[in-house]
Amino acid sequence: MIIGTGMDLCDMRRIERAIERFGDRFLLRVFTETERARADRRNGQARIGAYAKRWAAKEACAKALGTGFADGVFHSTIGVQNLPSGQPTLTLVGGAAARLATMVPEGMTGRLHLSMTDDEPYALAQVMIEAIPAV
Repeated sequence: MIIGTGMDLCDMRRIERAIERFGDRFLLRVFTETERARADRRNGQARIGAYAKRWAAKEACAKALGTGFADGVFHSTIGVQNLPSGQPTLTLVGGAAARLATMVPEGMTGRLHLSMTDDEPYALAQVMIEAIPAV
């Protein structure tokens, strides 16, 4: 059963300006070490696109959690990782994980689904939260 959905469209130029203006202060505050390492393996617009997609994923996840960035849900508590196949996934910690736990009905487990894309100058992410029977 679907218990949350969220979508976000991000202007890549906005992320580029934030990186230019605030540099590491912005990157360290918003993105996990894994996210920074993945994005920084790229150059130019591909690097900006990687950051913008992850920004959009965090925003979409906060919407799917139903809180936005409040009640302990911060950019830093939502992480985007990739499976060996390349499929993006979300990892929640702290307040984001706690919020997910309150959403999932008893006897069920929460599963997060993430899809991301970019086409300059935009990045888009969609998150669905599914409750499935616990094994």
